[in-house]
Amino acid sequence: MRYLPLTGNDRRGMLARIGVGSVDALFEDVPKSAWRSQPIEGLPSHAGELDVERRMKALAAKNLPAGSVPFFVGAGAYRHHVPAAVDHLIQRGEFLTSYTPYQPEVSQGTLQYLFEFQTQVALLTGMDVANASMYDGSTACGEAVMMANRVTRRSRAILSGGLHPHYAEVTRTQARWTNFTAVDASADIDGNEDLAALIDGETSCVVVQNPSVFGHVRDLSSLAEACHAKGALLIVVVTEIMSLGLLSPPGEMGADIVVAEGQSIGNALNFGGPYVGLFATREKYMRQMPGRLCGETVDADGRRGWVLTLSTREQHIRREKATSNICTNSGLCALAFTIHLSLLGEAGLARLAQLNHATAVTLADRLAKIPGITVINDSFFNEFTVRLSKGAAGIVEELATRKILGGVPVSRLIAGKPALDNLLLVAATETTTQGHIDALAAAFEDIL
Repeated sequence: MRYLPLTGNDRRGMLARIGVGSVDALFEDVPKSAWRSQPIEGLPSHAGELDVERRMKALAAKNLPAGSVPFFVGAGAYRHHVPAAVDHLIQRGEFLTSYTPYQPEVSQGTLQYLFEFQTQVALLTGMDVANASMYDGSTACGEAVMMANRVTRRSRAILSGGLHPHYAEVTRTQARWTNFTAVDASADIDGNEDLAALIDGETSCVVVQNPSVFGHVRDLSSLAEACHAKGALLIVVVTEIMSLGLLSPPGEMGADIVVAEGQSIGNALNFGGPYVGLFATREKYMRQMPGRLCGETVDADGRRGWVLTLSTREQHIRREKATSNICTNSGLCALAFTIHLSLLGEAGLARLAQLNHATAVTLADRLAKIPGITVINDSFFNEFTVRLSKGAAGIVEELATRKILGGVPVSRLIAGKPALDNLLLVAATETTTQGHIDALAAAFEDIL
């Protein structure tokens, strides 16, 4: 039985009240050429709940979940162990049903955990202040460039060849519609690009990822100095936030804005989302930061409380005064991040990061011994690039038939570059076992 809450009489009464003769009249602004007279081909008709459930389960069974097979996929999405306590706590009603604090004075719990989240992000990145989260790392990257344009009153952004292509694409899309120029450097396969040489008097910012999409770890101090010498800002992107448990934070290397993807902490892969964007900057640029900022204060009776200190979005202030129209934060994902990181603590995060790196070193050493595989990285955290003697995309497909998710071919991220076809991104985390490494190595030996 279909659930139809309104009767025919209900609809006729509603149409009469607003003075419209038919439902179709409500869509008169849509060109008739865009109207469909027949159902969409291939789209099944409505069905009962049980039939739909069976259909969806059958479709889901075609997926190969990350946790069911040896898994070496990274490229901005990483499999880490999330303690059961995280999911248990975020599903409590007071967390699960709360949303963005439009009436902050009655949202003390939400404001408090967002304040804790901001504190954690600022500490991780080595920056003065962080906002209350964004959609994901890629949109945070684009927002950071627009912020740099506002701060410097310039409109030319240089994008590193080691920046994740998806992040670069999001930034280029925003450039197209907000009238700034995004200059793409060549793919930085070996980690030796010279971005300082590209900076000129019109450059608002340089966007560089660390570790890069190819896995290279760099000291960005000299690049920060080169940016500042010419009045530009340095934006550092981190797609694997777990790396900051081991690497020097971008703030210590002179970054002006740091954006990151926080999925690795507290948030499972979940077939592509949802994710949580991190955004941090220097205090002097705080008022140009998109999103919102929660602060700690005391009330009239001296009791500790939390407030919405800064909100630069159009939903809270006049549109022409807004720094950004990005319209929400990933609140529940930010809470999961905060709970997981609180459970780990500073020492626990450092140990976990060390375990990630050690596991990746073991994997790299094992693969380097296989004829037909060359590890191209001199440095990496938990992900590196290998050059294969055959096309990487075909080998990954072959590995999948053997129930091994063997990595991400660079050709899937950067199309139309034959020189990159044999490159494969391989990641290992604390969830990777010696058995997984042995299985991947044996499959490579057989295929190559």
